[in-house]
Amino acid sequence: MVDHAAWLNRLNADGVTLNIKQLVHYQSKTSLINLTPRKTIQSKLAGGYLAKTKGRGMEFDEARHYQPGDDIRAIDWRVTARSGKTHTKLYREEKERPIFVLADLSANMHFGTQLLFKSVQTAHLASLVAWAARARGDRIGGFIFNQHRHIELKPFTRQKAVLGFLHGLMEVHDPSETGVGDFTFADACARLRRLVHPGSLVFLLSDFNGLNDAAKQHISRISRHSEVVAYSITDPFEHELPHVNHSQQVDVTDGVSRQRIVLGDQSITKQYRNAHLAQFNRIKNTLQQCKTPLFPLSASLPLEQQFMAGRK
Repeated sequence: MVDHAAWLNRLNADGVTLNIKQLVHYQSKTSLINLTPRKTIQSKLAGGYLAKTKGRGMEFDEARHYQPGDDIRAIDWRVTARSGKTHTKLYREEKERPIFVLADLSANMHFGTQLLFKSVQTAHLASLVAWAARARGDRIGGFIFNQHRHIELKPFTRQKAVLGFLHGLMEVHDPSETGVGDFTFADACARLRRLVHPGSLVFLLSDFNGLNDAAKQHISRISRHSEVVAYSITDPFEHELPHVNHSQQVDVTDGVSRQRIVLGDQSITKQYRNAHLAQFNRIKNTLQQCKTPLFPLSASLPLEQQFMAGRK
């Protein structure tokens, strides 16, 4: 069992703000996440992944009978001498696969009732993906946004690119920036669509409360030429009202509007649970239509604990 207080103290974290120590922590945790391609690599650039197409790559695949037009430099003389028929060597082409991360740090993500804000957990997961990409030699890029601003990061290799990505997370997450913003999740998906290269691996990190028809269209277009994976970051309060021994009324606010909730009423508790379950299923079904699997993650537990539990 993870001691959450000790875990926060080790990362110099309060669950609300971000610092570089929290994000560098995941440099040693890259084994938690698997970045192995599940789709055929479609990139036209050379890289470190073996594609299903055969050509003039570096990795020997097989020898076959010589055909008119084959490069004579690729003739396999040993097989030719042994069989008496001319054979040509075929190689597996290596393709590059950039990795992009869309990190939603909007106001609705700045919420948490137990361990972390959803926005902080999103930044932790984004940093884990970035470090894992660097460990595999992949280029890492992304789109980090809130309702006020956004940062586009073109894919680069080397540790410098990862550190730039981490500083972008801290910059956009900074709660000191206030005011009315109108940049939406759909806007972010539209920008991401122009940024992503064919053959990329794309991670969408959000609570997906802003997933509408426009966002769905953009995600669907991205998934036509790239592999897209979604992680839904939520808080336990969004799924279930807190258990109390006696019925009581509490006021909740998002900083703008205020609402009164009755705790301890079984009927209201059931309605609340069913409403949020229906919302999650709607998000999951919408993403499935975009050929995008959805994996739920909680802001109430460390990533290590959740990923390790998922392997059992």
